[in-house]
Amino acid sequence: MLRLIFALLTLPLLSFTAAADESRQPTHSYTLDNGLKVIIREDHRAPVVVSQVWYKVGSSDEPPGQTGLSHALEHMMFKGSKNLEPGQASRLLGSLGASENAMTTRDYTAYYQTLSRDQLPVALELEAERMHQLSLPEDEFLKEIEVIKEERRMRVDDNPNGLAYERFLTQAYMASPYGQPVIGWMHDLDRMQIEDLRAWYRAHYVPANATLVIVGDVYPETVKPLVERYFGVVPARTPVPIRTPLELPVGGERSLVQHLDVQLPSLLLGFNVPSLGTSKNPWEVHALRLLDAVLDGGHSARLASNLERGSNLATTVGTNYDPFSRGDSLFSISGIPNLSRDVSLEQLEQAVWQQIDLIKMTPPSTEELERVQAQLVAQLVFAQDDINTQATRIGALESAGLPWELVDQDVEALQAITPEQISDVARRYLVPERMTRTTILPLAKEAQP
Repeated sequence: MLRLIFALLTLPLLSFTAAADESRQPTHSYTLDNGLKVIIREDHRAPVVVSQVWYKVGSSDEPPGQTGLSHALEHMMFKGSKNLEPGQASRLLGSLGASENAMTTRDYTAYYQTLSRDQLPVALELEAERMHQLSLPEDEFLKEIEVIKEERRMRVDDNPNGLAYERFLTQAYMASPYGQPVIGWMHDLDRMQIEDLRAWYRAHYVPANATLVIVGDVYPETVKPLVERYFGVVPARTPVPIRTPLELPVGGERSLVQHLDVQLPSLLLGFNVPSLGTSKNPWEVHALRLLDAVLDGGHSARLASNLERGSNLATTVGTNYDPFSRGDSLFSISGIPNLSRDVSLEQLEQAVWQQIDLIKMTPPSTEELERVQAQLVAQLVFAQDDINTQATRIGALESAGLPWELVDQDVEALQAITPEQISDVARRYLVPERMTRTTILPLAKEAQP
């Protein structure tokens, strides 16, 4: 398998372009009279379909003092509607062999089912009812909010890595609501009331604030009547205006030292950068994606080659960048120093900056750029094999305020980037004035619980 992957990555980039062109399925987009946007993508390789409903509301839309509303409402969407008892929809889908799930992020909340194509009407009927006839009983809420609190304890409060990252985001996003935790602050969960969720549901779960994505072995002429039958009856309502989370262009260097119950010290640097939703120059975002791959795109990437193996300064080091968020994003670099060689966090950070400065001064070679372009394009091509991934990419783009057509334009956008543009975005955005640094240190032994 590894030989196959290596062989694919060494193919000319032109081969992947052709594959991407051939993988484009017929896609149909339209809007119901009540404002619901519908996107249907045909994929006839297997008799299955995925149905997803995306609401353009997430934690970044929550006002201070009411964090966690979007995530709590996601939980309550499974607690009954006008014609269904709590849990009944899930039991029905399970009896049909369908799988279901949901997710809440900073920008959106999504619900999805994967099932045989002949069972699609069931998924549509269930989601349409939840869109406008959710019960939201107080007794179920009182039980579920305790489940959510325990989830927060497990993922954040009692998880040093989760707690460190949550604290880091509050510093990295000084002006943007992206600094708020998706799950909510515990004190906000403590005072949340069922009426808060009912108001949130009425304000945001409306057709004009949602996108229905259907991908699979379907044809628009058979799906459109079903969509109209189940969703067309949902009353139209005016949604709350969507705001774009923006960060200060140059917030100044910030630093946070955290002493937590961890075994190893670690370093996390975050640089405030634009996303595709906020950048005035879209090419910058694609150049940042390729910069991410140059630094951390596999075994031969610069950070692994030079810091993990070449100099042995780090036991692990990597990068992360989300280009498709609704608001301004972060370009993050994290690492753990090699303690067996007595490497300090300061030495590790200095080595990271040396790699950043190197790419600022000298653009990557044509060969290096083509290698990482091939990696990213291969990932995009392989993603077309899964209908869930196809639907998720479409829904996430639309929910971030971006056109779904970008799914089919991504390869060309990446291929258009030059080595000089990668150095340009490194010089512009990977600077101390845009940086938040957090160092995570083990508790002193006498301070450990």
